Amino acid sequence: MKKNLLKGAAASVIVLTTLAFTSLKKEINIKESNVTWTGKKVTGSHTGTINLKSGFFNMEDEKLVGGEFVMDMKSINTTDLTGENKQKLEGHLKSEDFFGVEKHPTAKLVITNIASKGNGSYGVVGNLTIKNITKPVTFDLEMTDNSANAKLSIDRSKYDVRYGSGSFFDDLGDKTIYDNFDLEVNLKF
Repeated sequence: MKKNLLKGAAASVIVLTTLAFTSLKKEINIKESNVTWTGKKVTGSHTGTINLKSGFFNMEDEKLVGGEFVMDMKSINTTDLTGENKQKLEGHLKSEDFFGVEKHPTAKLVITNIASKGNGSYGVVGNLTIKNITKPVTFDLEMTDNSANAKLSIDRSKYDVRYGSGSFFDDLGDKTIYDNFDLEVNLKF
């Protein structure tokens, strides 16, 4: 009888724990989501897009607790240029001077820590991998029932993307490309 009572209590604890902590994996709709980039140089800037290959958020009790996102680096697209200039810039960004997409076809962000700021706002820490180099990044994320938005500033030089960087090369003058590039991420799920 004592064993039956203990088994019943253990089963009750398991059921209550399961009910109290409901986990959910929210898959990102990669066709409706978009990532826009902006790179700046002394004489101006360029903008474009990059496609998500996959992504998901881990939710627990309707709160964000984790996630992982893979970007298709071969999809780098320039939206502020046309014709030959567009093709040249896209080719250069995909080359070894920048992201080396033949050797490194994807980039990955894994969320490692989250702090809720209330009302669907989170402070996020993650590990970003570009060109097989992983570095921590921090950013704020706003989440609603079916979407999430974030803005990130990434220092490309930390990922061995140094072409035209004034931090590594002298006398670049107006050909200097700033180390940081910005990402605006709009996710749908």
